[in-house]
Amino acid sequence: MPLVTTGELVTRAAAAHRAVAAFNVVALEHIEAVVVGAEAAGTPVVLQVSENAVRFRLGRLRPLARAAVAAAEQAAVPVALHLDHVQSDALLRQAPDAGFSSVMYDAARLPYDENLAATRAAADWAHSQGLWIEAELGEVGGKNGEPPLDAHAPGARTDPAEARAFVADSGVDALAVAIGSSHAMTTRTAALDHVLLKRLSGALDVPLVLHGSSGVPDGELTAAIAGGITKVNVGTALSIAMTGAVREFLTAHPEAVDSRKYLAVGREAMARAVERIIRVLG
Repeated sequence: MPLVTTGELVTRAAAAHRAVAAFNVVALEHIEAVVVGAEAAGTPVVLQVSENAVRFRLGRLRPLARAAVAAAEQAAVPVALHLDHVQSDALLRQAPDAGFSSVMYDAARLPYDENLAATRAAADWAHSQGLWIEAELGEVGGKNGEPPLDAHAPGARTDPAEARAFVADSGVDALAVAIGSSHAMTTRTAALDHVLLKRLSGALDVPLVLHGSSGVPDGELTAAIAGGITKVNVGTALSIAMTGAVREFLTAHPEAVDSRKYLAVGREAMARAVERIIRVLG
């Protein structure tokens, strides 16, 4: 079916007090696995391509984006395409023509005033192109191999009053909030601050996004959705599923050289992980 927009999916989810699952993809096998898993669950899904993934793809956005668009058009469920954790303005400006309906502009590393100014400029441009835009306030941590922030480190948690001012002044359509998760976690041990989430949900009138969800246990995820999270980003969980399945296959079949054999096993494992996570999200 035709591509849908991320904003449409998130708006529907918010109205139903549910969350949209958004999965980061880096290769065609990831794209296919996410679509197959979403079809098995019978649920819309967001395919996300991060700036790091573009860097891995030799700095070229279009090849992976075109694969994602083609997969979405043949999917049996609605699929949206989102450009994730963009710091480069040049990459941001490639989004509309490449099929993306939304972008997460990441200036969270900057001091507040600089973050606000950069995000405001990005939001103005994105809206002029019909793009839905997400930003981050507070630092989720764990990106680019850096260790997760300590829970009490300055800026490690999103302040509700600051978030309310940031959303109003930046004009963003959604906000990723730091409430205890971290990117690139390989263990599901994150404990979310549900009291803070309740305060954030009460202070803001835009959808809230949870980054670093691979490290969040099922019960914490369902509680987060009940507390106001409407978009849940997942990436590392797919890598764990694929790598584990491929490693197991090659250990059992050391003579194997046909990459289709182990990539198929990895794709199937990712599809099962996608379906399971979507079902957890309800």
